[in-house]
Amino acid sequence: MTGTEYQELIDEACALLGTPATLEGRDFGLIAYGAHDSADDRVMDPVRTRSILSRRSTAAVRAYFEGFGITRAEGPVRIPPDPGAGVRTGRLCLPVRHSGVVYGYIWLLDDGATALDDPRLVGASDVADRIGTRLAAEARAGARLGELLRAALSPAGRSRELAAALGAAAEGPLTLVALAPWPGERDTPAGLPGALAVSPMARGSAHGTLAVLVRPGGARAVAARLRGQYGGAAGVGGARRDVADLAGAWRESLAAARAAAAEERFGGVADWAALGPYRLLTALPDAAPDPAVAALLDPAHRELARTAETFLDHAGQAARTAAALGIHRQTLYYRISRIEQLTGLDLADGEDRLLLHMSLKTARLPGGEGAGL
Repeated sequence: MTGTEYQELIDEACALLGTPATLEGRDFGLIAYGAHDSADDRVMDPVRTRSILSRRSTAAVRAYFEGFGITRAEGPVRIPPDPGAGVRTGRLCLPVRHSGVVYGYIWLLDDGATALDDPRLVGASDVADRIGTRLAAEARAGARLGELLRAALSPAGRSRELAAALGAAAEGPLTLVALAPWPGERDTPAGLPGALAVSPMARGSAHGTLAVLVRPGGARAVAARLRGQYGGAAGVGGARRDVADLAGAWRESLAAARAAAAEERFGGVADWAALGPYRLLTALPDAAPDPAVAALLDPAHRELARTAETFLDHAGQAARTAAALGIHRQTLYYRISRIEQLTGLDLADGEDRLLLHMSLKTARLPGGEGAGL
């Protein structure tokens, strides 16, 4: 079902009830919303504003609403306002269900005057049922595609079934977005714009990874949206022309996610093509730090380690390094002397500098695929 069709259904609910309404999935991701008067503060309280602008509610707001039993309710639920939580106006929640399972919620502003057996709510509940049928069908199709994506990225590389299920969408170019960490108990995102298939890659793991199959042109936007909604770090793999080649894109997206988690300049989202030295560093097997650098990596020497990395990032130029660290040049020289004493390395020697630089950057990388990535 298209976003336009969901919009038409939520507009139908708004017309029945004479009040703005929003449709959210069971993960509280926004699917559609009705028109509203932007000058009406009663309509646009902080919770509704955030839901529309960021397309998601906070975990605290979700917990507040779920505390009223909406995940189990079979009919409308009245929820009182709570200004402290940003809910200035009460809500009526119409659970969107199918075969006893909640797939989402229709949210209505509540002035307290509408009875829960009001005929208008009965009509809106019928709209909710129709939405539930469609969301359930999409969830089944999405779950099947997720299973096929996971199989295609497995060591066995079973990609033919995924290609068949995707149909014309399997024609490249394609790539993958990796988001980590992804708790195994979290619902798989539904209705993610730009996603062809979505799958958690470590089911049951406390710190797994989410894989999202996308077109390269929209990959960066999908990665940024996921990180904005769920946190963590996101990586984008290189483009592939064939579903059979997706395993390579998956390895690249995992490497990019590791780099994004380690390096602030990536802003939490990194592309494989732009990783620079991290393309090499993320390919190295997980191992204990080099003995020469181990002492410098002790938490007690965190500031010295930062000084060393900054110094090497600036090609050993003292003036630029001191300015970047906000310290006097003499302080920098003292720290470099301490670094050389701790490590036994000579920072005037190219190979020693290379060893130290690689070691410091590798130490900040989170674990590889076996450790949640």
